[in-house]
Amino acid sequence: MNLVPLVELSRGGTLECLHFGAVAVVDATGRLLAQAGDPNWLTFSRSTLKALQALPFVQAGGPAHFGFSLPQVALMCASHNGEEAHVAQAQGMLEKAGLTHRALRCGCHVPGLYGQLDQAPPPGLQFDERHNNCSGKHAGFLAYCVQHGLSTDDYIEPGHALQQAVRDHVARATGTEVSALRMGIDGCSAPNYALPLARLAQGYARLASGERDPEFGASFALLAQAMTTHPDMVSGTGRNDLAFMQAGRGDWVSKVGADGVQVLGSRSRGQALAIKVIDGNKPALFAATVEVLDQLGWLDDVQRLELAAWRARVLTNARGLRVGERRTVLRLQRAQAT
Repeated sequence: MNLVPLVELSRGGTLECLHFGAVAVVDATGRLLAQAGDPNWLTFSRSTLKALQALPFVQAGGPAHFGFSLPQVALMCASHNGEEAHVAQAQGMLEKAGLTHRALRCGCHVPGLYGQLDQAPPPGLQFDERHNNCSGKHAGFLAYCVQHGLSTDDYIEPGHALQQAVRDHVARATGTEVSALRMGIDGCSAPNYALPLARLAQGYARLASGERDPEFGASFALLAQAMTTHPDMVSGTGRNDLAFMQAGRGDWVSKVGADGVQVLGSRSRGQALAIKVIDGNKPALFAATVEVLDQLGWLDDVQRLELAAWRARVLTNARGLRVGERRTVLRLQRAQAT
C-alpha cells in the first residue's frame, strides 16, 4: 500500500494508536513538490470535491444569471453546520432558482452544529433538507438544471447531463482522464470520484491560482474568493475549514472531506497539499495537516499559535487530566529539482 505513519498516540508512555496515510504537495501544473507515502494513492475526494463540482455552473455564468451572492457561492462548496445563516443562504438560492427545498435530493439529517458542539438537539427542533451539510452544493446543482432546462427530479443520477458535465470538469481540473475517475455515491446521494491524491491536490492548486489558471481562471477566482472571504459559509462554528482559512488570512483555500481527506491550496504560491488518513481519524488528519504546513514553511509564529489546538498534542480526559500525547511522525520528502 505504501502508506506511512503520520500520527501516533501514546498513553502512559506506551504506543496506543498509529495512523497511516499519504501526502502529496503539487503545483498547478501537477508537478510533485513533496510527498509522504504514495502521492498517487487512489483516494475518494468526498466533500473536498465540492468546489470542482461547482465548475459547470460557474463556467456557464450561473451565479451572475441567478444573482447568487459570494456567501451563496461559498455555500456551494460547503459542508456546513446547518446553522441559521447556512439555511437562510440555501433558501435564498432555491428561491432565486424558483424552487423549494422539496426539490433537494441530499436527504435530511440533524444539523451538524449539535454534533460539533457535542450537544443534543433541543426538543421539538424542526429541520429539513436545507439543514443538510450539502444543501448548498445541491442548490447549485438545481440552479444549473433550471438554467439549462434540465430535469430537476433526477439530477443526482450519474447519467444526468449535469453529472456528466461535473465528471468532465472534474477530470479537466485535476488533469485526469475521465475514464480514470472511479465513481462512488457520496453521503448526500450525488456521484463522487476517487482519483490519485496528487491529482486532487492539483485541482486545488489550480483553484488557488485563480485568474492565473489558463482554462478556468475566472471561475476559480470567484470560487476561491468566495471560500476565503466567507469561510463561515464553507463550514461553521468550531469547524476546521473555518479555523484554517481564518489563519490563512485569505491565502489558504481549505476543504475537508469525510473519512480522513483534506486539501489546502495557497493562492499566493499556486500550490496545494492533499492528505489522506487511511482510518479516517479526524484529529489525526488535522494534526497531520498542520504538520505539513509547518514543514512546508507556510506557517509563521502567529499561525502556529492559532492552529495549535488542531495539533492537539496533549490528550486530556473529562476531568482535565493529562492522559496521553498525540505526536506527528510524518516527514515530507522533497522532490528532486530537475
